[in-house]
Amino acid sequence: MDIPKNELFAVLQQFNPWWDGQPMADLPDWERHAARLIWQWVQDASTRRALLLTGARQVGKTTVLRQTIRRLVQDASVPAGAVMYATFDHPLLKLAGLARTLQAWDELYPPAPGQVRYLFLDEIQYMPDWQTWLKHQVDFAPRLRIAATGSANPLAGGSAESGVGRWETIPLPTLSFGEFLRLRRIELPTAIPAVRSLRELFGWSEADFARTAAAARPLVGHFHDYLLRGGFPEPALTDDLTRCQRLLREDIVDKVLKRDLTAFYGVRRVLEVERLFLYLCYHDGGVLDIPSICGQLDSINRQSLLNFLTLFEAAHLIYRLKPFGYGKEVLRGRDKLYLADAALPGAMLLLGRNLLTRPERLGAAVETAFFKHVLTRYWRETPEFSYWIDPRSKQEVDLITRLGERLVPFEVKYRDSPLTAARLQGLRRFMHERAVTEGYVITQRWEDFGRRPLPAPGKGEAEGGALQPAVGQIVAIPAALACYWMSEA
Repeated sequence: MDIPKNELFAVLQQFNPWWDGQPMADLPDWERHAARLIWQWVQDASTRRALLLTGARQVGKTTVLRQTIRRLVQDASVPAGAVMYATFDHPLLKLAGLARTLQAWDELYPPAPGQVRYLFLDEIQYMPDWQTWLKHQVDFAPRLRIAATGSANPLAGGSAESGVGRWETIPLPTLSFGEFLRLRRIELPTAIPAVRSLRELFGWSEADFARTAAAARPLVGHFHDYLLRGGFPEPALTDDLTRCQRLLREDIVDKVLKRDLTAFYGVRRVLEVERLFLYLCYHDGGVLDIPSICGQLDSINRQSLLNFLTLFEAAHLIYRLKPFGYGKEVLRGRDKLYLADAALPGAMLLLGRNLLTRPERLGAAVETAFFKHVLTRYWRETPEFSYWIDPRSKQEVDLITRLGERLVPFEVKYRDSPLTAARLQGLRRFMHERAVTEGYVITQRWEDFGRRPLPAPGKGEAEGGALQPAVGQIVAIPAALACYWMSEA
């Protein structure tokens, strides 16, 4: 389509106020960890790869990108015209396409010989064949540094081979608990010690645990608020909880399920997709039973169900974990599912604050939140995540993280009852069978906060309730504090 140059120029001028010496407004001063990673990419002159920032809708990708631009244009050595931002959810730029948009930039600010230029593209998934275009730019335009965002998995709709060696991907999940506190400008307790790794806790004394518990208890109320409001920035900033959860429903149902899946993947059975997502919200943190789901949602057959789950993953709405094991154990096992944010089930099921009075729903929300924090904290180390279930006793371990050769088991027990050996049967058996000597339990009670030995399977508790030492040690950590620590990069 032939678009008048003056209209295209006007749109680009609007999106790039620094060309005219104007400040970038409405950007927070604090930055998420992803912003620091993008800035490292900007400063690394040795890499020719592009950068792709991926995540669900409304998760804050545009803000992170624009914060990077703000830092870049403040550098006196970078000419203002050498930096351009464009978003392809704007109708005129969507019609103009990538080539015409870049041509307009060249006409407005012709590149100087040898000049490095920076191109920031928002919602690049709206452009057809963007993978091929990006591959060619990386291969044949070495002085052009490109960073882009996308709300859909870049490998789901195109060739995975195109991206190999051409771009690196940074996932942007919903806000961590620590980021949620900063976003809402909540004063953080200053007496909570910094912990770079939960493994440090195995060297703590009882006095260390007691002092930290006293300082960290105020986190609990804010943590419950986080479980209700979630980690999508705009809803999380809304004081009215009812409106906050309505925004979550509208963003997910109307914009992702009904629009994005239709636009990007040609989904036409919108009602079935919505019913399936509601079912998954009700079973968040559970093991997927495909025949049972097909039976309860009788309009969805097995293949359609598997296809829809793949699309939910591509849209960054769910995570799936394979069962722990090898070969047939994994192939024949059932996946475990977590929603992208702990607040989604409560918002979609209209639970409101009733979530906090329903132990099973609250426990599932805590497990989902903790998994997301572990995933976010360790993704650069390429961990493997799984869950474990004993085929004989059906005892489980909620989350197994493999970091290199090390296995790290986590069990979430968010109930207001004492942490006993009987409640940890699955963890005891897993650590015994796999010779794992360290594990973690995520709890509700601050009285459980501390380090203790774990008895082998089959042994009870010693007189007085003390656990008998056997297979190794565990550290029990209240969920609010665990997520707070895991938020710190």
